[in-house]
Amino acid sequence: EMFIQCKYGASLSAYLCCYPWKGNTKKYLMQTWVALALCSMFFAGLTSVIAKFGLKNISGDLAVVVRTAVVLGLVVLNFWVFTGLKDLKNLDYKAIGFLSLSGLTTALSWIFYYKAIKIGPISQIALIDKGSIVITLLLSFTLLKEPIGPRILIGMVLILAGLGVMIWK
Repeated sequence: EMFIQCKYGASLSAYLCCYPWKGNTKKYLMQTWVALALCSMFFAGLTSVIAKFGLKNISGDLAVVVRTAVVLGLVVLNFWVFTGLKDLKNLDYKAIGFLSLSGLTTALSWIFYYKAIKIGPISQIALIDKGSIVITLLLSFTLLKEPIGPRILIGMVLILAGLGVMIWK
C-alpha cells in the first residue's frame, strides 16, 4: 500500500508537498488516495469561482470549450510524463466503452453547470451540484457492491438535508 510522507506537514494540497513511499506505515500521515482526494477537493473548490470570473463576457458553452481544451492538454501531459505509453496495452473495448460513457456524463455535467453559473449564484449552484455525491454513493452501493455503514448513511442524509435547505424557498 502506498502512503504519503510529508516534508512540510499536512494541508489540503497535501499532494503538492508530499510524495509516495513504500514501507513503514507508521511514518505516514495518510494513504495516497486520501491525499489525492483532498487535492481533488481543493482544486474543484477553486474551479467554480475562477470560472465565474471568466464567464463575464462569454457564454457558458464557450467557457466549457476553453476549459475542456486546457483539461485535455494537461491530462495528456500528465499521462505522457507519469504513465507513458506502457499502459495503452491494457486498454480494451470494455474500458473504452465505460470511459467514453463517463466522458459523456462529464460533458453533460459541465455544460449544465456552466450554463447555471453563468446566470445564478455560484454559492448555491456549487452546493446543489455536490448533491451528486448522493448519486455516486447509491451507485457505488448497488453497482459496485461497496460496503455501506452507519457513518456513510448519516453523511448521505445530512447532504440531502443540506441540499433541501438550499433549494427550499
